[in-house]
Amino acid sequence: MEKQSTITNHQSPIKRVLIVEDSATVRQYLAHVIDADPGLEVVGMAKNGEEGVSLAALKRPDIITMDIHMPRMDGYEATRRIMEECPAPIVIVTSNWEPEDVKNSFRAIDAGALAALEKPTGPGDSRSKPLVAKLLQTLKTMSEVRVVRRLPRQKRPGATLESWPAEGSGLGRQRVEVVAIGASTGGPPVIKSILSGLKQGFSVPILIVQHIAAGFLTGMVEWLDKECGISVRIGSDGEHITAGVVYFAPDGAHMGVTWAGRIVLSDGPSENGVRPSVSHLFRSMADAYGARGAGILLTGMGKDGAMELARMKERGAITVAQDKESCVVYGMPAEAVKLNGAVHVLPPEGITAFLNSIGKMDS
Repeated sequence: MEKQSTITNHQSPIKRVLIVEDSATVRQYLAHVIDADPGLEVVGMAKNGEEGVSLAALKRPDIITMDIHMPRMDGYEATRRIMEECPAPIVIVTSNWEPEDVKNSFRAIDAGALAALEKPTGPGDSRSKPLVAKLLQTLKTMSEVRVVRRLPRQKRPGATLESWPAEGSGLGRQRVEVVAIGASTGGPPVIKSILSGLKQGFSVPILIVQHIAAGFLTGMVEWLDKECGISVRIGSDGEHITAGVVYFAPDGAHMGVTWAGRIVLSDGPSENGVRPSVSHLFRSMADAYGARGAGILLTGMGKDGAMELARMKERGAITVAQDKESCVVYGMPAEAVKLNGAVHVLPPEGITAFLNSIGKMDS
């Protein structure tokens, strides 16, 4: 029996889900856990990417779960086709950790997918319950995101970064020795866009906390390192930060930095429900660098890093929040703006222009 299209008592409409997954067993399990949620309803299941593209056009779902490794058409190609032909919010759901599959997960995000999650394990596994809860929460949140049609790559207009006046000229009046960036949902493609626009010889170290499902970080860092023209790596405890290198906080560890420019990793309690936490990094930056630092808060759910961005501003740092129009989820930046913690609110192109202005100034 189909669920009613809306829930009473002013609750949100039921979200229609399309499952794209080659394993019949996994398809049935995903359908079972999704249909068990009163706010979600499975409206179609496809066993490969080719079927997924057809059903996306036919069913017009509110949200799509997309596997990566599938016959006939993989998840990357299916995501690209859907976003060009019949755009819908897409969440990558995979358990394949082969390098090629991880790379294709991030290619799919670059093509328009909103997030990547680990596939829930079977009901007998101790990890099943939290993985299912994360999946259901993500499907509901991402179903609210307004997506737009992606133009085929060869038809996309040229980059407009050079047309950005340098708010950079106003932003870069003070010397910046280290940049800290925090991001959550929707972060990877924005980070790629920002890092890809950095000019050759960019000379400021960048420290990044990106909330991401366990197991995806290494693949994301390798993807960015190959795609962005700048050295990208996972930070190590005690490592001295180097000019022009990007350091990501590792899975499960807070990352901070000392006044002497060394990374400090910690397994302390979660902050705002996460570890690594943007709040931990920004607080460290405020204390160690003060006015010699810069903080940037990008798209994401929740409020991680917002209060600490304001603390960086109080210590004299340049602080930036991503603008609402370009955010997948305007949560963390919105909280920072509410607290008056952002000196500037910019789209990704403007953030890149700012970074290039301080990179030029430092060189």
